[in-house]
Amino acid sequence: MDCFIDERDLKILEKDSCTFFVLGRILGFKCDRIITDHEKLLICHSCQPYPVWIWTADDISLDELEKAYRLTEENGFLDGKHTINLKYEAAEFFIKRAENDGKKLSITTNMLAYECPEPIEPHVRADGELHRCTEDDVDTLAEFMDMFHKETDLDKLSRDEYRIKAEEGIRHGALFLWKNSNGKYVSSCSYRPNSEYISVGLVLTLPEFRRKHYAENLVYEVTCIAKDFGSMPMLYTDADYKASNECYKRIGYKLKGKLCTIG
Repeated sequence: MDCFIDERDLKILEKDSCTFFVLGRILGFKCDRIITDHEKLLICHSCQPYPVWIWTADDISLDELEKAYRLTEENGFLDGKHTINLKYEAAEFFIKRAENDGKKLSITTNMLAYECPEPIEPHVRADGELHRCTEDDVDTLAEFMDMFHKETDLDKLSRDEYRIKAEEGIRHGALFLWKNSNGKYVSSCSYRPNSEYISVGLVLTLPEFRRKHYAENLVYEVTCIAKDFGSMPMLYTDADYKASNECYKRIGYKLKGKLCTIG
């Protein structure tokens, strides 16, 4: 096993490039830990509080899954402080294998990966308008980021760290809010360009303003902007949240892959 990536790793991710979009992006930066055989298994952890990513080939054997489990354990990723994103087949193996060691692993999140070949305009036009964020919106964005990560229970940071992320996103023109007809910011969205895909995220509507089509209209408009980069818009969503999945399907997003988080 090696602790570096090369063109072989990028090649093996091509088939799962949408589902493992975030992993592909992470590999472009310095990571705390990389373990790969460049063929069947790739383990990557950028840093805390972010999850460990484990990519496995579809034809991986039980012996190779055993190796993946042992490497994950030996590197301290089964200490109860880390979460792991991986394919369902690998997750099932890890959960059963952990039972033999007296450890309890379970699926905490079921994720779906969508891509949008062609955006479809929402049938219902929400009141209000798209707002591309400026420096005046840093504190508002930090609040939305805080709420988003608390709801998803992933990658939680401090309010100051969210402010830094908001400032960075604003500099790139990649953060948006939906302002309703009363001038209230009710929903958030972002995008992150890459080579093949452009990732749409930070989709959150304030609880008291949900079911008014704000997120649907916001994501549609941000998706249209994202397509100008020439890359395919994509996003992840919680498979168990039916409302958001139906919303994305209505505006043109197509299911591309499935994965889960265990912890």
